[in-house]
Amino acid sequence: MLVHSRTGRWTAWVTFAVLFVPLFALPLLVIVAASFSTHWSGAFPSGPTTEHYTAAVRGESLQALTTSLVTALTASLVALTVGTWAALAGAALGRKGKRVLDALFMLPVAVPSVVVGLAVLVAFSQPPVLLNGTRWIVILAHTVLVTAFAHQSVSAAIQRLDPMYEQAAASLGARPSYVLLRVRLPLLLPSLNAAAGLCFALSMGELSATMMLYPPDWTPLPVLIFTATDRGSLFTGSALAVVLMATTLLALLAVSRVRTKASFR
Repeated sequence: MLVHSRTGRWTAWVTFAVLFVPLFALPLLVIVAASFSTHWSGAFPSGPTTEHYTAAVRGESLQALTTSLVTALTASLVALTVGTWAALAGAALGRKGKRVLDALFMLPVAVPSVVVGLAVLVAFSQPPVLLNGTRWIVILAHTVLVTAFAHQSVSAAIQRLDPMYEQAAASLGARPSYVLLRVRLPLLLPSLNAAAGLCFALSMGELSATMMLYPPDWTPLPVLIFTATDRGSLFTGSALAVVLMATTLLALLAVSRVRTKASFR
């Protein structure tokens, strides 16, 4: 920590605890408690049960979780590919070209996601590219929303790269493609993993644009959580939310382990 005195450190920790617990930890703990309950007793849920989790890993709920995973994985891979390519191209375009490219990729983030969903719906509801009513329009919207984060993460990592490694490989006669695949991309691997994790987490929790686009046979888990709580099934929705949160955290933990190993290569 940047605070060197003992009193300052204790003050910083107490301030962190006072802000973190009520704003972040307590709401999540309430959701976890509600997922194991059948009714509210005063200010707290009560009636311990695991029936909500039994329903959360079967039938429609399991299909919705699978849909979310497939959507997030596909959108993350496409976003990482496009974002990395754009970041590499921007680095070669110079300062002005990079600014224009950054602005274009940040445009979906600058507007509400529901606007992005509407734009995708209008753009792909008519031939020649008709995606409305299919799973691909949901995946496309998620890709558009998360590509900006992949691009910015990789672009920032490229700026931090030491050009000496690439110059040394080029001076030894390595072709540009070899330098890219065997020098530049391996150095970017930790940042690529971090960008993939961020894109995956954002896609797993995306709701606003998804609500406008999803067909009946491609319902992601956040939509199912929203519909459950909208019908008044708070405890079922809480169990689904915990499943979504746990799945996302496990995926991020796996990505973090890969990133840690890559950083020591």
